[in-house]
Amino acid sequence: MLNKVLIIGNLVRDPIINYLPSGMQVVEFSIAYNRNFKVNEEWREETHYFDVRAYGKLAEDLGTRLSKGYMVVIEGRLRQDRWTDKEGKPRSKVMIVASAVRIIRKPRAEGPIEEEVLPEDTEVGFEEKPFSSEEDELPF
Repeated sequence: MLNKVLIIGNLVRDPIINYLPSGMQVVEFSIAYNRNFKVNEEWREETHYFDVRAYGKLAEDLGTRLSKGYMVVIEGRLRQDRWTDKEGKPRSKVMIVASAVRIIRKPRAEGPIEEEVLPEDTEVGFEEKPFSSEEDELPF
C-alpha cells in the first residue's frame, strides 16, 4: 500500500511544541493550501486547511525555524485518528505526519518585498538527490 503526501502551503499559526511521555518532541501546525479554478469565465479560489504533525529531530528543527506565514513543502503520510465523543458519536480527523519539510519562503515583511527563496540548508528531512540526473532517464 502507498500512503504519500506532498503539499505546499503557508503556516496559518505558529507551531505548537509538546512532548510525549518518552520525552520525544512533537510539533504541530496548520497550513493553508489555495486552489484556483475557473467556473464558466470567472476565476474562483478555495482554501483548504491541513493539520501537520512531526516527531523527534524533525520536530525540534521545525519548532525553532517556523512561524506563521512561512511557505513550506511538506512530504509525509496521512494519518486518521478515530474516537467517540462525549455524546457517543463517532468522530475522525485526518492529518499529515511530516517526514520532511522544506522552507520555500519566509513571511512577508510590511511593505513590498521580493520573494526570498531560502538556501538549501533550510531543508529538513529531504534526501540529498533521490534520482540521478545523469541522462535524465527514469530509473525504471
